[in-house]
Amino acid sequence: MNHHHHDHEIKSELTFDEKLEKLLSHWIKHNEDHAETYREWMAKAEDNGLANIGKILLEAADLTLQINSKLKEALKQPIV
Repeated sequence: MNHHHHDHEIKSELTFDEKLEKLLSHWIKHNEDHAETYREWMAKAEDNGLANIGKILLEAADLTLQINSKLKEALKQPIV
């Protein structure tokens, strides 16, 4: 007996506005994850006598969160 799989999934197209909102939200979460990782590695670097690298990683985490503040600002804008 042959059984064929068919794609029964209904694919809905997102509007531009919906896609943009999803992308902004995704980028914010993605950046938060990166900032957390940078801070974790900052601590590891400092624990291994690399305070100079730790400082740079902390700055990178802070800059990443600054980017997020801009992305959040964009997310709050009304769509006309």
